[in-house]
Amino acid sequence: MSFDYDLFVIGGGSGGVRAARVAAGENGAKVALAEEDRYGGTCVIRGCVPKKLMVFASEFSGTMQDAQAYGWDVKPGGLDWNMFHDKLVAELDRLEGVYRNILKNNGVESFDQRAHVVDAHTVELADGTRKTAKHILIATGGRPVVPEFPGSDLAITSNEIFHLEKLPQSILIVGGGYIASEFAGIMNGMGVKTTQFYRGAQILRGFDEEARGLICEEMRQNGIDVRLGTNVLEMTKEGDQIRVKATDGTEDQFDVVMYATGRAPNADNLGLEAVGVERGRKGEIVVDEYSQTGVPSIFAIGDVTDRVNLTPVAIREGMAFVETVFKGNPTPVDHELIPTAIFTQPEFGTVGLSEEDAAAQEPVEVYTTSFKPMQKAFAGGTQRVLMKLIVSQATRKVLGCHIVAPGAGEMIQLAGIAVKMGATKEDFDRTVAVHPVMAEELVTMRQPVRTA
Repeated sequence: MSFDYDLFVIGGGSGGVRAARVAAGENGAKVALAEEDRYGGTCVIRGCVPKKLMVFASEFSGTMQDAQAYGWDVKPGGLDWNMFHDKLVAELDRLEGVYRNILKNNGVESFDQRAHVVDAHTVELADGTRKTAKHILIATGGRPVVPEFPGSDLAITSNEIFHLEKLPQSILIVGGGYIASEFAGIMNGMGVKTTQFYRGAQILRGFDEEARGLICEEMRQNGIDVRLGTNVLEMTKEGDQIRVKATDGTEDQFDVVMYATGRAPNADNLGLEAVGVERGRKGEIVVDEYSQTGVPSIFAIGDVTDRVNLTPVAIREGMAFVETVFKGNPTPVDHELIPTAIFTQPEFGTVGLSEEDAAAQEPVEVYTTSFKPMQKAFAGGTQRVLMKLIVSQATRKVLGCHIVAPGAGEMIQLAGIAVKMGATKEDFDRTVAVHPVMAEELVTMRQPVRTA
């Protein structure tokens, strides 16, 4: 049987575009891609890229104070939100153009409309056109969801935070994950009175407890009102503000309320059930280690599979899919020891196991140091950084590395290589320190502070 295409990709985010580009450009496959919204997906359009630019913008308030302490004659004013936002929108438009050109230059035919699956080898576009393909790849990503409660329709999500008409004077951010915690830092740095509610006992659940504790403490030191064990009961509109009744008995008013309490896979209304593609408890597409669904010709990658919801992981899954399907080299996706950065303020870089998870599986030694970094200490700051290694007593391998410090994301990328290679504590010890930098502490910790 002949098909219109070798591969039809539904979804133009980082994972889908990478798979389409490599299948067409490097393997000569005939490829089409359909995207109903903007090319670049969550990461480029409403995620990591604009967020990081907002982090940069928000950090200048602290930099101004440091500059004054170092003797610079600078006079900080307020952030010109309109100027920043105009530049941000222009940059996102530029990046979307880059993604479109990547597809075009690699010979991928693109359709700017929604598509759904009709059968194992057929997709239907929104205009009714049907296309056949030997393989179908679903890379439709995920979306933020707001739970239902009285007044929940008054909340915005991370999708809308990038496009506020003006900078609010006050904001409530609900959630304790990395998105909520990052935006608390961003808004606070931009001069917005920032409150964060999280129903749990500590923010950043699932990460190393010592690191989480330090980040929360520093966020509070920076002026964020972090209220743990607190959730919203109901919200009502009051003039231009939103009145929020909370479980801790308080009632406060905010200009904006942003929810970052969870995301859901975009797998509804894709025709999957009719063709026999299984979906999981959260609605995610169920796949095997090769990203293949129960229907052999249909694959899925990225957040729609709810495995590890990170952009570089979606890209890796797309590359593994191409290796498996187009290069005849079955490549399972490797989800072990993924380094990651959380752009809270202070920044957090982590790879491997937390102290708690490592100690639950085997006896470990814990090496840790916390200190005031030179740059901040000279300026009279009280900020502290944390460097932490979790080491197996049996194999001496470094099982986890956790860094809370300015530039932690840059550091953890490089530490991640060593941990992924199976470096031992002695490998770290044999490495000469670079002085004076914060990261030298990773190779100068001689004695464990505790065993677990």
